Amino acid sequence: METQPEWWRTGVVYQVYVRSFADGNGDGQGDINGLRSRLDHLDDLGVDAIWLNPWYESPLTDGGYDVADYRAIEPRYGTLADAEALIAECHERGIRVIADLVPNHTSIEHAWFQEAMAAEPGDSSRDRYIFRPGRGDGSEPPNNWIAMFGGPAWTRLNDGEWYLHLFDPSQPDLNWDNEEVRSEFDDVIRFWMDRGIDGLRIDVAHGMVKHPDLPDTEPLPLPWSLQGGDEPIDHPFWGRAGIHDINRRWRAILDSYDDRMMVAEAWVHPTQLPLFLRPDEYHQSFNFDLIETPWDATAFRSVISEAATAAAEIGASSTWVLSNHDVVRHATRYGLPGNTDTRRWILDGPHDLLDHEAGQRRARAAALITLSLPGSTYIYQGEELGLPEVWDLPLDVLDDPTWEKSDHTVKGRDGCRVPIPWTATGPSLGFGDTNAWLPQPDRFAALSVQEQRIDPDSTLSLYRRAIAARNHLLADDPPLTMLEFGPGVLAYERGDVTVVSNMSARPVPIPAGTVALSSATETLGDELPPDTSVWLT
Repeated sequence: METQPEWWRTGVVYQVYVRSFADGNGDGQGDINGLRSRLDHLDDLGVDAIWLNPWYESPLTDGGYDVADYRAIEPRYGTLADAEALIAECHERGIRVIADLVPNHTSIEHAWFQEAMAAEPGDSSRDRYIFRPGRGDGSEPPNNWIAMFGGPAWTRLNDGEWYLHLFDPSQPDLNWDNEEVRSEFDDVIRFWMDRGIDGLRIDVAHGMVKHPDLPDTEPLPLPWSLQGGDEPIDHPFWGRAGIHDINRRWRAILDSYDDRMMVAEAWVHPTQLPLFLRPDEYHQSFNFDLIETPWDATAFRSVISEAATAAAEIGASSTWVLSNHDVVRHATRYGLPGNTDTRRWILDGPHDLLDHEAGQRRARAAALITLSLPGSTYIYQGEELGLPEVWDLPLDVLDDPTWEKSDHTVKGRDGCRVPIPWTATGPSLGFGDTNAWLPQPDRFAALSVQEQRIDPDSTLSLYRRAIAARNHLLADDPPLTMLEFGPGVLAYERGDVTVVSNMSARPVPIPAGTVALSSATETLGDELPPDTSVWLT
């Protein structure tokens, strides 16, 4: 594949949740060969790269973020040979491949942890993880830390020692003060680089280093508390200074290869994020601010201006994200009142608050915003189809550990992980030959790739046009200049392109210029309807 230095700075990256993309062997779960059979879709869409959620051997207690073997593919997904074939076929199409790396914790089924459980307290195998005696008579956890999925962050073994797990008990935290741990991940990174992986997305990039004294901490609201600007500045297990030594070590490995990158999932305070993006650390860090931003022109303007300015000041590249595998899909979020706690709404409602049509209009308009901004854009699978959250999944099919660990008070993330529809008919709408591991709602049939491919007004057609227009009109990555077009309107200029998004409740005049792209399905006159974006040249 042709080398394009720093392709990631402006790339469009498509996130593939392997288990829910395409089923190639008829077992109801997505797999690598299913993904290989659908590469035409990604090629036609025009993406520059794909990011794969973890595909490693795993019991899938937490969707693959519980890794049992970092050098093996989960058998339900395929084989290492399948993975190597996928990488080669993507490269033949000019599509790069980013793998997910999970360094904060392993699965309880990892050989290291199995060895540690079989060993006596004090054995060197336990030093790869964080084992401690309990408090008092030993029956109380070593401290008051709460796991991100709910409940104590410590589990006690039969011999009396406790082990730390910031997420699920099946995900014991590694001890990154242990040189064997550091060396192991150096080798894992080289293993995948040698197989042609173009980049790494680092899971929980802010969480590996813990305060040596493991002090008690003020509990944060759960679940997934580190969202929405409440990230702590000084915390015993988030964003510790020692993380940066690890970052530099990894960056040196990537720099020894050609044209490789890594992107951080780092929920840290805004003042700390630039530290992750220094020249010898990460190439990018996800900007999740738009996920938490209501459908409001002033709010969007503030987030975009601050992120673009901050990135420019340190020579970094912004990343724009509207949805991913951990949050309610934005086609649903935008159909709810701005103050709705969407994670609670999935279970508790009231569900009649949802304005599905408004959510779809706004999702289309938002696509033209993110795809016109400087930096890179990450698209979550199904976003290009306008898929909504499947908030009404039956309780008996829920797979996300959040449901159980929250004592059935938070439904979890399964609703954004429902397999995508490829056809309007079939037991799983073309996902595979049998029913899918999570049931698809009837409303997905009309949103299938098959139906949308032939509809010039579909969301899929809009994404294809927008990515093509981005490559044509914004290829030089011109700077962003904010414009004032009145209340409720987000507007900015990039080179010869002016982007106008009417986020108000009433039509506004369209400025002078030729409409190169519109999120509306109807032909525009002199006014821009509510919840509509245009690119003008």
